[in-house]
Amino acid sequence: MLDQLRSYLNKSISLTDDQFQIISANLKIKQFVKGETILRAGEIGTNSYFVNSGLLRCFSIDQKGKEHIIQFAPENWWVSDRNSILFNEPSDFFYDAAEDTQAVVIPKDFFDRAAQLDPCVLNMNNVMLHKSIRFMQKRINMLLSATAEERYLDFIHLYPNLMLRVPQWMIASYLGITPESLSRVRKDLAHKHFKA
Repeated sequence: MLDQLRSYLNKSISLTDDQFQIISANLKIKQFVKGETILRAGEIGTNSYFVNSGLLRCFSIDQKGKEHIIQFAPENWWVSDRNSILFNEPSDFFYDAAEDTQAVVIPKDFFDRAAQLDPCVLNMNNVMLHKSIRFMQKRINMLLSATAEERYLDFIHLYPNLMLRVPQWMIASYLGITPESLSRVRKDLAHKHFKA
């Protein structure tokens, strides 16, 4: 059940069987049913999650009760509230399962323990952090300056297998537009493609 995680880690570091057995000794596999909440806004997060199968999402809820999806985490993606985990602050976000999901629960000290066996783990974690920052910077810029069509095309590029897995309102929420606007964008793109 930890094969996917090991395969993911092996792309950046080379752990022996013994080393992986040591660092994975306290890892747990958890099943989440669709709609199950993993972390609520106001709670303090203590774990990250590596998705084996299924789909997790991170979102906020504004004062009017509207959801704003920040991130999806399909297979082989990580999701965590780093601010909550690292600084012990209440989360601003909700995390839940958008599909039935199997995930590896990664405790806060996982990378520190792994780095004791292989210092290269620190560099891998650093690269992951920088990728996360790059993702969020691009996401902010897209929401502030890109057209709805550009945001939609970027979504397709980033999450190519999610179009048929999540309802349209979730995609619209991620894009920061209404479902009606998303429908118009899709029709316009289909029309352009048909004309081409």
